[in-house]
This record gives sequence, structure tokens and C-alpha cells, in this order.
Amino acid sequence: MPKETSVTFNSSLEQIDSKAVQEAAALLRQGGVLAYPTEAVWGLGCDPFNSRALQRLLLLKERDPSKGVILIAASIDQFKPWLTDITSAEQKVLDSSWPGPQTWLVKDNGYTPELIRGKHTRVALRVSNHPCVVALCEAFDSPIVSTSANTAGHPPLLSYEEIEQQFGGDVDMILKGSLGGLDRPTRITDLATGEVLRT
Repeated sequence: MPKETSVTFNSSLEQIDSKAVQEAAALLRQGGVLAYPTEAVWGLGCDPFNSRALQRLLLLKERDPSKGVILIAASIDQFKPWLTDITSAEQKVLDSSWPGPQTWLVKDNGYTPELIRGKHTRVALRVSNHPCVVALCEAFDSPIVSTSANTAGHPPLLSYEEIEQQFGGDVDMILKGSLGGLDRPTRITDLATGEVLRT
């Protein structure tokens, strides 16, 4: 495993260390796995199109690959390849709720790697307004994987210290920063039906 790198990451978008962001993006391009703060919990992320990185991430979490993972982006434009089959009404729903703490299940149009989708016919997408996530996805110029930093069956981790203790020796970088203030992970809703799968 590559050695851990710990980087201070400011929570304000205006104060973000561009060098840290570029280092994180470079690691993603090289197949790295990162830990970073999100809206409610710490997350683990990687390049969604790097199957080796994603397999490594799933092993760290001890997560069943059939469950799939969420993709997170800095803007709706970054999700354009995933949104070719949605209706104009569905697009309006996305436009009105993003960026923000809302994850939508969107019909897979064949663009999504199987390990992202899992056994499902839909893919989970979110455009975040969390400064760390926005900066990271902009620097990477693409959505990234976002899944809670925990092992299967255990609560998501809520502090840098917990991340360092549990994953510090296994991830390539930990981006220090503040969580977004939500008291639970984002809601997951089926875009086509409106069914809420996670409140």
C-alpha cells in the first residue's frame, strides 16, 4: 500500500489550500483512495472508472460490491454523461435540488461501471455544496466515488482522529476539514418515482 499522506484542508472554500487539492486530484488519477469530510460524515473516495481503486476501497470498507456506491460531483455539468436519458421534468427536479445534500437515483444509461452500480439498474448521484468536495471534484475534473468511511455494519466515522485510527495506514491521503453540519447522511430518492430509500 502507498504510504499515508495527511494534508491540512481548510473548510472555507476561499481558504482551501490549492496545493493540497491538486495533490489529492493527482492521487485520484493515479488510482489512490482518499478520506475526506462530506456533508454529514467522513467519506472514502476514488476514481469511479478505476476498477482497481474501487475494489481496494470496497475491501477497506468490507462492503458487498452488489450494493453499489454513490457518485459525487461539483456541478450538474459533471454528471452530463449520466443524465442523457432523463426527462425534462426530471432535469428540473435536479436543477432545483442541486447543489445540496440530496442524492438521486437515476436510471443507468450504460455509462456507469458495474462496481458503481452494483446489482441495481439505477445509479446514485449527488452534486455537493460542501467546499471540500466541490474543490476536489473541480480539481479532478470529474465526479468521484463517495461512500461513508466505516466498515460494514459499523457507524460512519465523524472525526479526523477516528479516520486516522481506522484507515490512516490504508488510504493514500486524509483531507482534514469540517463536516457539513448535517446530523445524518443525505436523503436518497428515486428520481423517476419519488420513492425515498433513505431519509
